[in-house]
Amino acid sequence: MQTDQTDTKLLNRTDLVITYIGGPTALFKWDGLRILTDPTFDPPGTVYPTNSYTLKKREGPALPVEKLGRIDLVLLSHDHHFDNLDRAGRALLPGAGKVLTTAIGAERLGGQTVGLAPWQSVEISSPRGRVLRVTGTPAQHGPVGGDRGPVTGFVLNFTDAPEDCIYISGDTVWFDGIEEVARRFRITMAVLFMGAAVVPQVGPAHLTMTAAEGLFAARVFGWAKIVPLHCAGWEHLKESRMDIQRVFAGAALQSRLCWLEPGVAKIFQRPALQPG
Repeated sequence: MQTDQTDTKLLNRTDLVITYIGGPTALFKWDGLRILTDPTFDPPGTVYPTNSYTLKKREGPALPVEKLGRIDLVLLSHDHHFDNLDRAGRALLPGAGKVLTTAIGAERLGGQTVGLAPWQSVEISSPRGRVLRVTGTPAQHGPVGGDRGPVTGFVLNFTDAPEDCIYISGDTVWFDGIEEVARRFRITMAVLFMGAAVVPQVGPAHLTMTAAEGLFAARVFGWAKIVPLHCAGWEHLKESRMDIQRVFAGAALQSRLCWLEPGVAKIFQRPALQPG
């Protein structure tokens, strides 16, 4: 297991550092803010029975909770599925500065949780004096008529850099709401929850993006970097890194993929701040 050592590195203040933890969980460091996506920290082999289905976790976190450090913001796509918020992940929420999720999820979780409707934004000041705007985006967690939502995605950008927006899809399939994200924002990085999740007990349809749908997203987001997430670590994920690479290679777009390795902090250089 590797640990995040980027606090000791000299970074440009606009650089983004992402450490992949597992499943849908990653730690983003951006201009002094520490942002966590869908917290999942239970050990491998944990089983989650419900009345209609059972989920099983195959891989544990590459970075344990006690190594996380301060969390300023949690971006939680939804609270009602264990593969996006497991037991240990739920336990850490009260210690986070703020949690953003769906409106109904915020009602259930309480505390410092804020619900976002699609296109609704909140602003958070960074330790270095910039303002991060987080905008909720529409998501569809499965086919029409079989949606397992509600779910939200997110767009992140600093208010002084509207040309540099990061999209985090949350659990969604491809649908026209993603095209609307591309119309409204200049996306320079798209973090896509792929893996083609299928839970046979609730139906045969995939509930998150397939590799082919990720390719659709890559095309509508122009030249944005594509960062796959939530495509490993759980039994119900049906498409792997190899599947995603093959589909993107078939379209000659494999160079757009930016893979995160478990426990390894990856630095993404961002556009420089404009003077004045």
